[in-house]
Amino acid sequence: MLDICLLGTGGMMPVPGRYLTAMLARVDGKMLLIDCGEGTQVTMKMLGWGFKAIDVICFTHFHADHISGLPGILLTIGNAGRTEPLTLIGPSGLAWVTEGLRRIAPELPFPIKYIELTEAKGTISVGKYEISFLSVEHIVKCYAYRIDIKRRGKFDIQKATSLQVPKEIWSKLQKEEETEFEGKLYTSDMVLGQERKGIAVSYCTDTRPIDQLIPFIKGSDLFICEGMYGENEKKQKAIENKHMLFSEAARLALQGKVEKLWLTHFSPSVSEPSEFFENAHSIFPNTELGEDRKKITLFFPESV
Repeated sequence: MLDICLLGTGGMMPVPGRYLTAMLARVDGKMLLIDCGEGTQVTMKMLGWGFKAIDVICFTHFHADHISGLPGILLTIGNAGRTEPLTLIGPSGLAWVTEGLRRIAPELPFPIKYIELTEAKGTISVGKYEISFLSVEHIVKCYAYRIDIKRRGKFDIQKATSLQVPKEIWSKLQKEEETEFEGKLYTSDMVLGQERKGIAVSYCTDTRPIDQLIPFIKGSDLFICEGMYGENEKKQKAIENKHMLFSEAARLALQGKVEKLWLTHFSPSVSEPSEFFENAHSIFPNTELGEDRKKITLFFPESV
């Protein structure tokens, strides 16, 4: 299973009752954070999932509302007792930006590994997280992310028998990628059937609704997407500032055939997102408005 929490739902600046947009994922106790603007560590503290187990932080882009909270997050992770390496993923220039911010957080008890994205799209694996990225259309370099939690195939006794895999290591190969037995190397694909349907969550903020997003988010169990402006009349402003309307996010969800849409990254001028909810709901019925610390647990399908 995969736990998801929308830590905040605001764009541009935090406002009373609304933290800046960020998302936290958790699988088998290991966590992945996407974006951390000002105040992210406060809403994380309110959530209560802790800080030490954050293994990865991904950044969509380097505007302050998406990264200015990093020094505080790093210090809090360190104070939680982490000594293992922390992986940071983001657009080219990530190390330069981070090292600048770290002038006020120079001493950390853990090393930082940087993965700078230079391609338009690709996939990175970190632990159980398969992290796909896609370059989107904002006024600075910006990426959307997709998290896939893969699900191994079922144990196939006929396959294991036909390949003469010793019974003594059947159970071990169901848990591990490979193992050596009596001088011979055996791999998990020798005892497992075809990979089963996993869990997918897509996250996209600060962009226009480009066509490339449709196959990128396709089939996601949850699509978290910006709804900077609620009114359809603000389309020209959305175009100029490279953001999305509620209705445009909903249309992407419909075209991408996702299961559920959460709207987030509301403009400070959108004090009551519910006033514009129908602009999205009428297009994609399984739309929900994001709220700070809104949570969901996604499970693997039972039928496969």
